[in-house]
Amino acid sequence: MKAFLTLFSAAALIASPALAQDKKARDRADQKAASEAMARGEILPIVRVLDIATRLVPGDVLKVKLEREPFGFKYEVKILAKNGRVREVELDARSGKLLQIEDD
Repeated sequence: MKAFLTLFSAAALIASPALAQDKKARDRADQKAASEAMARGEILPIVRVLDIATRLVPGDVLKVKLEREPFGFKYEVKILAKNGRVREVELDARSGKLLQIEDD
């Protein structure tokens, strides 16, 4: 069993740099796709997204993230609501349509 764990640990160490490079490559591809979509007007500008999100959940914006999904891009906006709870508002990046509001 100890030999298996040692072998597994060694394999994980060898694979880690490859996995990290793979994630970096995916991240760069996502960034390029987002930039191109923004240039074509296919993604709403951040100012519009913040307006939509804070109308749905009034409060202070803590964080905004653009994520690539199978359907396209979505914005995740974390807001400190007036009641003190942190809420996450997910919006379709193309239309601004509400996808979900949840407690964070």
